[in-house]
Amino acid sequence: MRPFQIIFTPTSAAELARMPKELQLEILGDFRGLPKEVVSTELEHFGKLRREGRVLHRFRLGDYRVYFEKHDLGVLVHRILSRNTLKDFLFRSRLPTAEEDAALQDNPKFWELIQTARAAQPNAGINAN
Repeated sequence: MRPFQIIFTPTSAAELARMPKELQLEILGDFRGLPKEVVSTELEHFGKLRREGRVLHRFRLGDYRVYFEKHDLGVLVHRILSRNTLKDFLFRSRLPTAEEDAALQDNPKFWELIQTARAAQPNAGINAN
């Protein structure tokens, strides 16, 4: 069995690095059970956002939302957003907050946010499509 990797885009790594150390450890600790779940299930316990054949998953960690997708090596983390930041994003986009996943997956601005993180990836060997 090959090792499971959690790959952070430069954007998500920077978002994590800006957080207090205790919060970083809490978020990374909450990823402990993720490898087993990603390998053994279809991630039905996570929010799903679909667009043009891509599927992003949303993992709630307290006041934060981690947006990731399955990758051949494990998972690729695109963004780590504060709940308040996400609410601000939804407000600015004039989207209803009740159906967060459906609203996000239909909003091109959200996908631009994700694409920005992807485009900043220096490692061309990571293909998240």
